[in-house]
Amino acid sequence: MRVLVTGSGGFIGKNLIERLNRMEEIEVLTFEKDDTQKKLQESLEKADFIFHLAGINRPKESKEFYEGNSDLTKKIVDTLISLEKRVPIVISSSIQAERNNDYGKSKKEAEEHLKRYAKFSDRAVYIYRLPNVFGKWSRPNYNTVIATWCYNISRDLPIEISDESVTLNLVYIDDVVDHFVRHLDENGRDGVVYPEVSPIYKKSLGEIHRLLIDFKESRKTLLIPRVGRGFERALYATYLSFLPADNFAYELKGHKDERGTFYEFLKTIENGQFSISTTAPGVTRGNHYHNTKNEKFLVVKGTASIKLRNIYSDEIIEYRVSDEKMEVVEMIPGYTHDITNIGKDEMILLIWANELYDPKNPDTYYLKV
Repeated sequence: MRVLVTGSGGFIGKNLIERLNRMEEIEVLTFEKDDTQKKLQESLEKADFIFHLAGINRPKESKEFYEGNSDLTKKIVDTLISLEKRVPIVISSSIQAERNNDYGKSKKEAEEHLKRYAKFSDRAVYIYRLPNVFGKWSRPNYNTVIATWCYNISRDLPIEISDESVTLNLVYIDDVVDHFVRHLDENGRDGVVYPEVSPIYKKSLGEIHRLLIDFKESRKTLLIPRVGRGFERALYATYLSFLPADNFAYELKGHKDERGTFYEFLKTIENGQFSISTTAPGVTRGNHYHNTKNEKFLVVKGTASIKLRNIYSDEIIEYRVSDEKMEVVEMIPGYTHDITNIGKDEMILLIWANELYDPKNPDTYYLKV
């Protein structure tokens, strides 16, 4: 299948093409505003499916709305009709198509041209009136406030918030692309369809701003917000995509002495924290127990002896572990424990604790194994 994507260099176009390039038996054709009309004609002749994403939303003059939105769509429709070409079309319209402004009116006119084509072609025309779309490869000061804020906050630039209570309807770019590509398999459908992308996230400017600040500060606090699912997952991916190329890395602050080093690596809101330590040969760490706190030890380099003893028992349990076998050893509440580097080289230990370290209540009590 040959698929034409207009506006292929734009925010939505780039993300869509990334997906299409991973699909078997799809040949992607592209068209940009600087391409020739001859290229447009040739691409329309070849296309089996069209994603019409090209458009203008922040021009210097209002007439450019109509040139880039309604006039281009009319040109595409007129060309297809003259070629007697019948193919399904997906267009990225806007929720502003019902509003009385030049952008909205130009989008509405583009929709009307496509409705005319739907009657001619007996093929499906999918008109997506998209709300605010956010995600990677969006442009600051052009696509969405999220793009602008991600860009500015990641670069220590100021942002403007007139009213934190203002709520936006937002859709994530991956969800938009998911909905778009589903139509490639809808053989035989016809008429005009107004699909909606889901989920739609309703978020206030204040909520968005606070999350972005938390993302930025997490490099210092090491406390990462809940970024595993939903809006937070999508916003965090978007924020990271705006980091400057010379700012992908950040240094951890830790402790160093003759025994080795200790660094906290990552803290979570509900599921504890991760740390890493190095230990010199022959050195023993630990000799303490916890009442409620629990930990997991994983030796990722070197060889170690991990010993545990119930505080009311003389029996010592020993585990010998090394980087030759990835084996996690649980530190059990009520058991004093230690770890000794029994190898010839530095030992590196990855540690997970189920709670954040609280210096006022560390739940850590000295007792030699």
